[in-house]
Amino acid sequence: MSDLSDFRRRIDELDARLIELLSERATIVESVGEAKRRDGGPIYAPDRERKVLERIKDMNPGPLPNRTMEAIWRELMSGSFALEQPLTIAFLGPEGSFSHAAARRHFGASVAFSPVDTINDVFRDVASRSTQYGIVPWENSLIGGITDSHDAFARYDVPVCAESMIEVHHCAICQKGLDAVTRIASKPQVLGQCRAWITQHLPSAEVVPTTSSAQAVRMAAEDDTLCAVGSSLAASIHGVTVQAEGIEDRPGNITRFLVLGEQRPDPTGCDKTSLLFITGHHPGALVDVLACFRDAGINLSHIDKRPSGARNWEYTFFADADAHRDDPAMHSAVEAAAALCQRFAVLGSYPRAGDVLQPAE
Repeated sequence: MSDLSDFRRRIDELDARLIELLSERATIVESVGEAKRRDGGPIYAPDRERKVLERIKDMNPGPLPNRTMEAIWRELMSGSFALEQPLTIAFLGPEGSFSHAAARRHFGASVAFSPVDTINDVFRDVASRSTQYGIVPWENSLIGGITDSHDAFARYDVPVCAESMIEVHHCAICQKGLDAVTRIASKPQVLGQCRAWITQHLPSAEVVPTTSSAQAVRMAAEDDTLCAVGSSLAASIHGVTVQAEGIEDRPGNITRFLVLGEQRPDPTGCDKTSLLFITGHHPGALVDVLACFRDAGINLSHIDKRPSGARNWEYTFFADADAHRDDPAMHSAVEAAAALCQRFAVLGSYPRAGDVLQPAE
């Protein structure tokens, strides 16, 4: 016990030093904020964020894992945003949704969050500058592209400035334990991803579809007989107990989110560019466009399509290229491809996400 007391004393001393250093850092951040406001510079800079996080991980001697160090520094940067200039982030609500968890994980808990009813509303709020940034799901490793985000990009001129990879874990959430449960609720897609667990543990429960997993958790807070499938963040917000974690049938359920905002990040050497285009109507039109990137040595890591809405059987294509728009090869490929298309737009270039992030609690 005497050794334990000594360890605790040393930890208290280190905590005091950490607070002193963090306060010194915050004072410098305030000066940086004054300079940015004076010069009109962006508060959130994804390229700078990436460099800081990569440097922290390179400097990390252990034993804390890089994932922990990154989480600490993301929260530090979130506090810095609040000191420099308050930021508001729009996301697909309600509070406790996986989009909310992704927004908190990417921006930290010190910024303001604005839940909206639809993905289209996220684009609208950023386009109208009601909020500085928005975050929207772009593709999921199990179900593919998110069509509502595709359609909104075709409708709004809103640029992409960052991406984030979030690991999705579903939880069984109820007040009094599974024995009291007679109904189970969530979005149909979420329930479908947890079919095996539900069959094993709640085979007789009535299925109640909801518009969001967070709505289901809110219902569970008011009904002891209902089990919700949702996020641990929603359980924390609504004060409901997580009875089981990680109940999804397939592990590795990852959603890629895009951050919307007016920034144009500088190249980092590890970037992506998101594109939107409509080809001409002749044989080989799509092949000709794709060949522009192949011939320039540019890898297209994602491609999807949606009906254009202008006329039947015309499609808008969405692609992600593993390069920055300012890279010479990418610049040439974009010019060549645009000349072949009825419509062509660069949605944004941004740093590629590093590690897959765990959702914030």
